[in-house]
Amino acid sequence: MKTLLLIVLLAATPAHAAGDPKNGALLFQRCASCHAVGPYASAGYGPQLNAIVGRKAASTRDYKYSEAMKKSGLVWTEKNLAAYLRAPHDVVPGTSMRFWGIKDEQQVADLLSYLKTF
Repeated sequence: MKTLLLIVLLAATPAHAAGDPKNGALLFQRCASCHAVGPYASAGYGPQLNAIVGRKAASTRDYKYSEAMKKSGLVWTEKNLAAYLRAPHDVVPGTSMRFWGIKDEQQVADLLSYLKTF
């Protein structure tokens, strides 16, 4: 019975798609109106996203974060960053990010793959 339960749970768990950084670069064009990456990245309407994976949320000095983000206590892992990309206002209620999320899992994986190159 335990084996059957494990099989059912594993089948119900979504598989994480492998991301394509080239597709992620194309997707990031939408993000680039507010965010920057790369050697000359600095905050704009949103914070720069270099080394985002593993970074504490609201930790760059050149951006004024919302109180909600400051109090979130998040460290950006791939898992919670993916959740934030899917539904930012669910992960950090009160965030100032004006984006409703990406519903396509492959696009989330591609964008994460791209961000990890910086």
